[in-house]
Amino acid sequence: MLVVAWQPAHAADAQRTLLVVGDSLSAGFGLEPGQGWVTLLQDRLEARGYGYRVVNASISGDTTTAGLGRLPRALRLHQPAIVLIELGGNDGLRATPVALIRDNLAAMVRLAQAAGARVILAGMQMPPNYGMRYTADFAAVWPAVAKATGAPLIGFFLQGVALDPALMQADGIHPNAAGQPRLLDNAWPVIEQEVRALAAKPGHGTRPATP
Repeated sequence: MLVVAWQPAHAADAQRTLLVVGDSLSAGFGLEPGQGWVTLLQDRLEARGYGYRVVNASISGDTTTAGLGRLPRALRLHQPAIVLIELGGNDGLRATPVALIRDNLAAMVRLAQAAGARVILAGMQMPPNYGMRYTADFAAVWPAVAKATGAPLIGFFLQGVALDPALMQADGIHPNAAGQPRLLDNAWPVIEQEVRALAAKPGHGTRPATP
């Protein structure tokens, strides 16, 4: 687990934690340290005056089943204000039943919400060679979970990246360093929306320095 800008929760008096629970797309697979979109997120939050620390609890190869199993400990350890769940791609590559993916993601969202966190879902899609039915059902998982739980949705996390060879590593699965800023841009509007919603609450103490 890679931790970005970590400090003990009791020392983060004016900060809140944004916890990213993902797979290789967020763990920085194939990248040099500091190149991944999660590190770029920490940099952007700091540059815009949001007092957040970002904890990256992403593991390459992780699935929704594994993520659900380790989420309770991560919630206890980091007590996040926001949890971003970026999982499901590996489930799809293994042709995991769509119903299981949906149930796992919904359970993760509800666990985080029960712990007092706001939750963001990063939507995934599969290439058409997995079959039209599975591809369509897979893509529908994230909107369905978002609707059922009220969690805001990043429509397709790899939008504008997945089909651009210039932004992908040679394996055709993982974005390269050039693709990381685009991943952040895809996620940023929803992240900022949630950060601002929390900043508007009395006593938050992490309002941006500029509008």
